[in-house]
Amino acid sequence: MYFIIEEHTKTPLRLEASVGFKKLLDIVRKENVNLKAILTTHHHLDHSRGNADLVQQLPELSVYGTDERIRGLTHRVVHNQILKFGDINVKCLFTPCHTSGHVCFFVWEDGCPDAPALFSGDTLFVGGCGQFFEGTAEQMYKNLIETLSSLPPETKVFCGHEYTVKNLKFALKVEPDNEHVKEKLAWAKARDDDDIPTVPSILEEELLYNPFMRVREEAVQKFTGKTDPIDVMRVLRKEKDEFKKPKDRPPIPALLAYQWGLLNQSAADQE
Repeated sequence: MYFIIEEHTKTPLRLEASVGFKKLLDIVRKENVNLKAILTTHHHLDHSRGNADLVQQLPELSVYGTDERIRGLTHRVVHNQILKFGDINVKCLFTPCHTSGHVCFFVWEDGCPDAPALFSGDTLFVGGCGQFFEGTAEQMYKNLIETLSSLPPETKVFCGHEYTVKNLKFALKVEPDNEHVKEKLAWAKARDDDDIPTVPSILEEELLYNPFMRVREEAVQKFTGKTDPIDVMRVLRKEKDEFKKPKDRPPIPALLAYQWGLLNQSAADQE
């Protein structure tokens, strides 16, 4: 979860209320700001479980998303809709696949030289993408290759989970000769050993080492045995699902319960 604070008005936005409302309110008080809005990428509890309680505690709070299953939803957004919070602009990008109502948020500030930011939820991870729980390879292809790849190359990617090392190990299996993968994996392992985040990444760099954004590359196609990019996407996701060691796999009932919104992230990993 992330805080975005508009510096002039001290208006904070919340990306994903993924913890209990009491902890969130403690953070708000510590920052000495008034929480005005929550942006929620999708309905899974590890992204939205604090919403309903926060709305009860803060009646003027707005919760934005595209899926009616999102707890505490007050404003349903549509693809390419732009929200404004002071100097901060938020473009809503509909990216169904991980869930049928998933949305990413592209954020930039008027008059700011800093790179824009993409809050990609469980659509795009560093070196990977989310599982196709409620969607198809066609949808994820459109999400990654058409929608997100069209953003400015310098865009910083703030994803919903940090699966970087695992993702890059799979990327190395796909492209064992890709030097960008090797370098990023070594970097990520060192960061992980020192308990330092690997997020954010940079969009143009994802195109160099993320196999799910490289489905038109010959080496990735060779790994999958397919040439059509959508078929490549489909095979890649299947291979990634099977890449996990058995001990990393949640029991099937737990995975189903997670998809239904009954369990949190610790019960069923969804990378």
